[in-house]
Amino acid sequence: MSQWKIPLFKMHYDENDGRKVLSVLKRGMYWGLSSETIELEKKVAEKTDRKYCVVFNSATSALHALMISYKFSNRDEIILPSFTFIASSNSVMFVNATPRFADIEDSTYGLDPHDVESKITKKTKAIMPVHYAGNICKINEIRKIASDYKLTLIEDAATALGSKINGKSGGSFGDASVISFAWNKIITSGEGGAAVTDSRKIYEDLIRIRSHGRIDTENYFMSANSSDYTSLGYNWRMSAMTAALGISQIDKLEKLIKMRNNNAAYLTKLLSNVQTIESPVISNDRKSNFMLYTVKVREGRRKRDELHSFMTKKGIQTKIIYEPIHLTSFYRRKFGYKKGLLKNTERIADKILSLPMYPHLKKTEMNYIIESIKEFFEREG
Repeated sequence: MSQWKIPLFKMHYDENDGRKVLSVLKRGMYWGLSSETIELEKKVAEKTDRKYCVVFNSATSALHALMISYKFSNRDEIILPSFTFIASSNSVMFVNATPRFADIEDSTYGLDPHDVESKITKKTKAIMPVHYAGNICKINEIRKIASDYKLTLIEDAATALGSKINGKSGGSFGDASVISFAWNKIITSGEGGAAVTDSRKIYEDLIRIRSHGRIDTENYFMSANSSDYTSLGYNWRMSAMTAALGISQIDKLEKLIKMRNNNAAYLTKLLSNVQTIESPVISNDRKSNFMLYTVKVREGRRKRDELHSFMTKKGIQTKIIYEPIHLTSFYRRKFGYKKGLLKNTERIADKILSLPMYPHLKKTEMNYIIESIKEFFEREG
């Protein structure tokens, strides 16, 4: 449907966002590497409690760069969930390493630490936990496993900026982590992402990989001097205009998260007497940014799919985020995966449905969403 009454995502912006971008546009120069990218990197490092941040044109590029920096190769396996966006596992394959999928658990929809440990082999080099929908997974247990087995921990915190567990920020647990600024995330730069780390070596690697393998002692775009190229690299820089929007957005991070949490609380209250739907539950030790509001349809896939179609007819965009990666056509062909490989992942994926969630979602719109859900189940009888 080209026009939704209520879309799944909607960017929240204000006049300051426009002013920030326009100031770069009016400057007419220095759009490649700029004071804006440096400022955004500092702000992201602060928000994730890390020493270093490198911004990229996407979180996928940031994750790919980390795979290169850690020198993962075709002899290596990396454990991650199948219940994630496909870029997580594709980035492993970009460097010819093998994604090894572990099952997820019910409370956070993140990696099940017990299954992770059972999947470790001599080829395992890293674990890549993913925080689903901004809810921190069982990261402390996973971090202990990584430490015990001397494995690299790459934290896919694409959706978890501003989320916390026991006061500790999403993105602060791994040897390195990635954050996304795509338009549907907590803050946006339109497109964009970042890698954060406490390792000076990884930071320097990422700077070089991001910009053609070049080592710059001064800003390439402002200098009249030549530069040396010391490794293979890519054109994965974030533009100054993109970074300017990211700066304006991240300054509103806490406000945006509060608005999302208020909306989530209202939706949960409205759903409290709908027995056929299970609302998201965030444990007391966690603070979610509610990047998504995902419910479970207790009766399973058939009823979930019928509800999904019904909501579409009502002009309400809902979405199944995510279908398991191991059941996609490419991964079936490549590895011969079949249904039944990850029973809990598949069971959860059969029931979930994400409802519209964005900061300025109106109560009248949320009322319409829940009234439509109730209408569906009353009609089904």
